[in-house]
Amino acid sequence: MNDIKNAAGEFLDHQFHPADGRGSLVILGHGLTGNKDRPLLVSLAEGLAKHGWPCLRISFSGNGESGGRFVDSCITKQVGDLKAVLDTVPDHVRVAYIGHSMGAATGLLTALEDLRLVTVISLAGMIKPAEFAEREFAGVTPDAGCIWEDEDFPLSSTLADDLKGIGSLLPLLEKLVQPLLLIHGTEDDVVPLDDSRDAACAKSGSEILEIPGAGHLFGDDSYPQLIASIDRWLAAHCGRE
Repeated sequence: MNDIKNAAGEFLDHQFHPADGRGSLVILGHGLTGNKDRPLLVSLAEGLAKHGWPCLRISFSGNGESGGRFVDSCITKQVGDLKAVLDTVPDHVRVAYIGHSMGAATGLLTALEDLRLVTVISLAGMIKPAEFAEREFAGVTPDAGCIWEDEDFPLSSTLADDLKGIGSLLPLLEKLVQPLLLIHGTEDDVVPLDDSRDAACAKSGSEILEIPGAGHLFGDDSYPQLIASIDRWLAAHCGRE
């Protein structure tokens, strides 16, 4: 694929996995402090491509090898990044989005505004951004402290204010017209399983899959189940040539 840039002109790093289903595309987005090369995204993209689903892994601006600064990263900006990616996709292509953690919130907010996404798959999705910030960043001063004590990822007021401002996605999900699949590990200690359960209740017709024993990043043992379940979901809701 050609270079992709967001509205600010920042390059969005990406990796394409070709497959036979040329009438569809699966975009995969990472979570907070992640990038397109997280093992979860790589394994899903490789596995789904083997099932005939072309996949595109992306790093949001300020993350990985993409342009921009991490301190400017937030869900709202990532929505713009995802729309910039969608702008590069031909109109006839059916696009599904898979987002992990904060990347799931990005996909859901994008889908509410953009029907070019025909379905959304949330992996350990950040459904309640304000509660996440309160829980994970308690005692950390924005623009002074770091995310999870990692100096490579300073906690900016941009991110903190954005998470607080978005609040909860639950009131918005009843307006989501696209099919929604929620996948969550029962041992997730970063985003509570109940967040996805609440989202499934808020979004009529959604489906939830709970992975016993899986944590926030899922892990190698869960990848085959994830790939098989997502493949079935895409076949039902995205179609292919």
